[in-house]
Amino acid sequence: MSTTAKTYPWAAQFGGRSVTFRCMRAEDQELFKSFIRSLPHVDNFYLLVDVHNDQDIARWMQRMESGQTVSVIALDNERMIGYGNLHANEPPWISHVGEIRMCVAGAHRGRGLGRTLAKEVFAMARARGLEKIWARMASSQDSAQKVFHRLGFHTEARLSGFVKNQDGLTEDLVIMSYDAGELWEL
Repeated sequence: MSTTAKTYPWAAQFGGRSVTFRCMRAEDQELFKSFIRSLPHVDNFYLLVDVHNDQDIARWMQRMESGQTVSVIALDNERMIGYGNLHANEPPWISHVGEIRMCVAGAHRGRGLGRTLAKEVFAMARARGLEKIWARMASSQDSAQKVFHRLGFHTEARLSGFVKNQDGLTEDLVIMSYDAGELWEL
């Protein structure tokens, strides 16, 4: 895996279709809203933003404009089909750590698109000098945990009853991480 982000945009074949990758920009707000709102409710339930609240989406875009969050998006004929975000931290005591957030549209899963987005996020993290990436998810998100395990993440913690699912029942919060000491390889 490359330790530096590629020059954008670039394209590759996935499932016999050309997919273009590029950095998300503030002017992509409507494109992002269209993508995120097209996903099933269960895919958006544990996000840190209410996808139906325009102000929340605008704040997400402001974090990108400020550089606090960097994102790479995957496009199929100018239609967004996935994203990978890297959220950086400002306080010095945690500035060496970033959080990865990813999503691929259901129809495009299982083709390596998520792995490619993760590689791009890893390269962005490396370029920023980050030493560790972490991800969080509900314990019921088995598929997400499997994906992150395949990417080389390991479970750091399981916090009992920290989240509520869409039925109002508590679940554990799973914290996973990937260490730069592992050479950022996938």
